[in-house]
Amino acid sequence: MQGKGFIKFLAILLGIVCAYSLSFNLVTSNVEKNAKAYAKGDPLKEQAFLDSMATEPVYPIFGFDYQFCKSKEINLGLDLKGGMNVTMEISLGELVKSLAGNPDDANFNTALSNAQTKLNAGGKDFINLFVNEYESLNPNGKLADFFANQDNAKDLKANATNNEVKTYLSAQATSAIDRSFTIIRSRIDGFGVVSPNMQKQEGTNRILIEMPGVQDKERVHKLLQGSAELQFWQVYQNEEVYSVMENINTTLAATLKDTDAPVATADTTKQESKLAGLAKTPAAGKDSLAAQQELTKTNPLFSVLNIPTYQGENGQPALRPGPVVGWVAQKDTAKVNAYFARPEIASIIPQTFKFMWSVKPMEATKVFELYAIKVTSPDGKPDLGGEAISDARHDYDQQGRPEVTMYMTGEGAAKWKKITAEAASDANNKKAIAIVLDNMVYSAPTVQNEIPNGISSITGSFTVNDTQDLANILKAGKLPAPAKIVGEFVVGPSLGETAINNGLLSFVLAFIVILVFMALYYNKAGWVANLALVINLFFIMGILVSLGAVLTLPGIAGIILVIGLSVDANILIFERVREELLLGKGTALSVKEGFKHAMPSIIDSNVTVLILGVILYIFGSGPVQGFATTLCIGILSSLFCAVLISRIVFDSLLAKNANITFGNKYTLHAFKDIAFDFVGHRKVYYIISAVIITLGAIMYVKNDGLKLGIDFKGGRSYIVHFDKPMDTEDVKAKLAPHFEGEAPEVKTAGEDTELKITTTFHITDQLANADKLVEDALKTGLNETNTKYTIESNQKVGPIIASDLVYSAYGAILFSCLLMFIYIIVRFKKVNYGLGAVIALFHDVLLVLSFYTILDGVLPFSLEIGQDFIAAILTVMSYTMTETVVVFDRIREKLAETNKPDIHGEERNSVINFALNSTLSRTILTSLTVFFVLLVIFIFGGDSIRGFIFALLIGRVIGTYSSLCISTPIVVDLGKSK
Repeated sequence: MQGKGFIKFLAILLGIVCAYSLSFNLVTSNVEKNAKAYAKGDPLKEQAFLDSMATEPVYPIFGFDYQFCKSKEINLGLDLKGGMNVTMEISLGELVKSLAGNPDDANFNTALSNAQTKLNAGGKDFINLFVNEYESLNPNGKLADFFANQDNAKDLKANATNNEVKTYLSAQATSAIDRSFTIIRSRIDGFGVVSPNMQKQEGTNRILIEMPGVQDKERVHKLLQGSAELQFWQVYQNEEVYSVMENINTTLAATLKDTDAPVATADTTKQESKLAGLAKTPAAGKDSLAAQQELTKTNPLFSVLNIPTYQGENGQPALRPGPVVGWVAQKDTAKVNAYFARPEIASIIPQTFKFMWSVKPMEATKVFELYAIKVTSPDGKPDLGGEAISDARHDYDQQGRPEVTMYMTGEGAAKWKKITAEAASDANNKKAIAIVLDNMVYSAPTVQNEIPNGISSITGSFTVNDTQDLANILKAGKLPAPAKIVGEFVVGPSLGETAINNGLLSFVLAFIVILVFMALYYNKAGWVANLALVINLFFIMGILVSLGAVLTLPGIAGIILVIGLSVDANILIFERVREELLLGKGTALSVKEGFKHAMPSIIDSNVTVLILGVILYIFGSGPVQGFATTLCIGILSSLFCAVLISRIVFDSLLAKNANITFGNKYTLHAFKDIAFDFVGHRKVYYIISAVIITLGAIMYVKNDGLKLGIDFKGGRSYIVHFDKPMDTEDVKAKLAPHFEGEAPEVKTAGEDTELKITTTFHITDQLANADKLVEDALKTGLNETNTKYTIESNQKVGPIIASDLVYSAYGAILFSCLLMFIYIIVRFKKVNYGLGAVIALFHDVLLVLSFYTILDGVLPFSLEIGQDFIAAILTVMSYTMTETVVVFDRIREKLAETNKPDIHGEERNSVINFALNSTLSRTILTSLTVFFVLLVIFIFGGDSIRGFIFALLIGRVIGTYSSLCISTPIVVDLGKSK
């Protein structure tokens, strides 16, 4: 063997790198063990200990601190650690409208709407869709009329063509996505997430974000979706607004009046008596409901909005001074908004008025404050914008309450000085200034004195998290376009802990199964293979850590699967060595010949799986990418260990004249003298496959198609754990009334105490609080079960993401088939080989889908079609290709031995049957090894991947059957006499 020295050097070097990468886990584990010992069960003490060690050297050799070591340890995915996976979409429609100055042109706005609809249906490139739609609606229209202005005169001329406008808009869209990515990254870094993962989804306006360990969903929503448009406004005082409020109330009463109801009339000359009347509330008792209804008729606005008052002279209520013009219960804010939006009300609200709510309700009463913003600029812009802020920091006021301190630029400080001076100019009537972020009032302090240094504070009933996030958002800056969450996946820590335990258990058991099998079947040679497997596992884990890859539960399944598949290379080699030994050759020569003859099959089979792994990585996302990453790394590592390292070990043993055995008396002659007529019985196999596929088609029609998961149809999914076994139909009946007739789908998720609840309720709505509405409906229904429950995980997939995943799945399958076809033709130089392999691939996909439809509802776990199913389908295809390529290699080898340029008929069938029978031992052994590994994962790997592993299990059986009974016989039929 050539290059032994280089291979040894490479193995040692790789070993050192992997040992270094994995050593960080040992260091952090030791620190955390000490923290637990110190805390004695107190989580606060444990965290305080770890915080104190953050900057202390804990890796003496290199002087690395705990914080650095923690960032270098194995990254666990959400399914193992818990956390949030979020898909953000940058609203390019809003960006385009903003760049055009928000025109009211019908064609323009219809084109935007149509473009968004097509994008949701799976279209690509929003800008291109918009331009095409506009030109279709207005063939002679010039987009430059909307977009060309003084601000962009350098980039866009007034006479620019529509194509030039499209180029300009595409550049602005790309810039907006890039800037949004940077700003969101800055916000997440400030949030304190350990090892966040962010990716721009190329070719789309979406950003994928993984935040391990994060559980506060509402806080994350605020952090990511806020555009951070900071504004400073003057505000009206309560006494300046009351007459407007009274006018609104009177107009509403006249508009909404009942024929029998008395109508309130405006009389501003008797203000105090009216305030006295507003101060009255219906008395408690049997007539209180009627009194409330009467109040709603006579004073519709004042029945839900309380005017701030205090007890004045003679015990009469008087208007409370200050900027708050109304108090409204949280449940009634939508009603007040609806009142203000009515055309007859909007027309009587002065144009200098703009109503805004406080950012959060008062904790004790859950009541929101209403402010009346004073619009002084003709263009409706605020007195000062967020561009005036240079820095923002979380701080505490003199009473120790959390606040945000803002630092302004030089220009901003000068404007702020002027604004505050005007507000404080009247000693008897000092004005307030509202600090507004994303149209919500965070604070509206009354200005006591001029602020000359540009340093101000935002105070209120804030928590430390509130002020930290607000300072973080202000410092990161304003998003160039609105961003919204269109997909998310939340995993609770308890579910992650269970996944780790199940994953490790399945991993250990699967590894033991392989080690025991190889040692028993191949004797001493099996131990050489086991040594290569252990080294392979060490390399895979080390490479994953050094690359910063995220380890997920499907990733663990991928590692176990790679270990199972790496046995294939050893089995191929050992079976060829045994053939040479049976021919009477010596051990040394047999080993040399065995490696030589097995190499073409090993290279071909691993290249095909590697190609599919790359396709999975390109087309997949999240857990599918995790599976693909470990698959690709594992294949490369397995080739190095199973072929090169094991060869060096064999050569070392042979140099010492060691006795190497490749079996025992029970296994050495297994699978010998087998002469099964695969080619002759091919029509029987065709019939079997046709019957299964036909039955699958019948069940497909009967079941109204396949059961698509939310990955492919959009929706929300929740995993809920109950304290006792639950009946799915009973839970469904409790939930249905709260989902407006759209009864959610309820099914068990493994144990009968775990339910998976799926719904499309509000999934297409653009409401900002749609997530909360659905979750509230879910909790209300679950509360009616009178059983303690925990929502362990939830997932949301928007329609646009679902359609993208469907097209990506189609693309992955078709693209992989094309690559396989090309590879087979190049390697074997025969079109019928390529056609036989690809037809077999489609045959396997149809069989897997058929089994899914036939067994749906029969098995006690979900058989939904989602991203993990596509990963399973592609892996099944890799099984088939691996098996088929090995058989094709043996056919090519045997045909070369005949020294005949053309054989046909019985002689051809005899050669092909010989090739199939001679590889049968390898096919059966590899298939059984991988099957038992998958069976261990299926039993012990947990509910979250059971459907995925089931697809691989039946795929393993189908792949073996297909390579022996379908792909090669098809080559015979397509080749005719050649």
